Amino acid sequence: MPGILIVAATTGYQTRAFADAAVRLGLSVTLATDRCHILENPWGDDAIPVRFEQPEDAAWDLAEAVRDRGIAGIVAVADRPAVVAAFTARHLGLPWHPPEAAAVCRDKHRMRILFDQAGLPVPRYALAGSGDEPKFPCVLKPLGLSASRGVIRANNPGEYAAAMNRIRRIVGPDAPVQVEQYIPGREFALEGLMTGGELRVLAIFDKPDPLEGPYFEETIYVTPSREPAAIQNAIVETCAKAARALGLSHGPIHAEMRVNEGGVYMLEIAARPIGGLCARALRFGDLPLEELLLLHAIGRAPRELTLAWPASGVMMIPVPRAGVFQAVSGLEMARAVPGVHDVAITAKRGEMMVPLPEGASYPGFIFAAGEEPGVVENALRSAHGELRFDILARLEQVF
Repeated sequence: MPGILIVAATTGYQTRAFADAAVRLGLSVTLATDRCHILENPWGDDAIPVRFEQPEDAAWDLAEAVRDRGIAGIVAVADRPAVVAAFTARHLGLPWHPPEAAAVCRDKHRMRILFDQAGLPVPRYALAGSGDEPKFPCVLKPLGLSASRGVIRANNPGEYAAAMNRIRRIVGPDAPVQVEQYIPGREFALEGLMTGGELRVLAIFDKPDPLEGPYFEETIYVTPSREPAAIQNAIVETCAKAARALGLSHGPIHAEMRVNEGGVYMLEIAARPIGGLCARALRFGDLPLEELLLLHAIGRAPRELTLAWPASGVMMIPVPRAGVFQAVSGLEMARAVPGVHDVAITAKRGEMMVPLPEGASYPGFIFAAGEEPGVVENALRSAHGELRFDILARLEQVF
């Protein structure tokens, strides 16, 4: 039985989904997570504890711990685990993204430099405090956060100062912040697999909601894209060039980009699959995305892939307001919307709900499929309209 090493956050949405997928495929599963290393198996999953903040040391210890377990492949399902996985793969002699490439995917400034050097369209960019005065409108970004956390648009000096203060409260007073000229246009995401440095496109997602700021909360992803073939081809060609510029070579990638009359502007590429539970929006015949990625990791991915649905999509349910989650009503009505095949509420009673730009999680996800993308989008919006969230205000909001 081939072994698979899954490097993931203990509390990540995807950890259990990948572990269950590995079991369905008959793989021997080893988990490596950021669980407490003091307590004895606190989650009951026999995971090996790793420290994501020390990726090289963690990878060395992890490689030694699994060297005799017959590990045939590695999967990482979040940004920090991806760096640990890359170093571990190098130690074990397994194909994966190089550690340097995985690391640069967590540094938006270094990523911009490499895109620039590769001749890709890039906005004007600089680190805050470097002496380069911002040109408005601009977007401020912490270098290592994902899911648009801490990303804020500023249209004037006052908004710039307020945005910077807000970001500093999230990442700390000394953390670097990138300032970019705002890129107008439509936003897209590409899900792909790199094999031997070549990109295989699994899906191009439209993001139909306008993402113009001041915050950039992602909500709806729908595939296939409704853009003309010429634009889709440009997205694929630019993404492939960008992945090569970063050195990504083997494993999943999740890329995001904006398109306007100036071309395709890469926002970022992550050395991991799509986040949250969004992988459920992609199925290839009877093969969920998680199983496909596991098979790719051990060199058994099928050559021919056909999406199970003509169109599919997911809504990452926005946090309606800050406060303590109590319950949600309207689930039966939402699930009864034609085309909707699941509504997954991931928030737990008593959990603090924090909207962007500070927030880092969603209260849940809606999934739909249909004959064409417009039908899927409408189904997602209709289902969301049926939900009512009971969220208690925090004490500091009341007083």
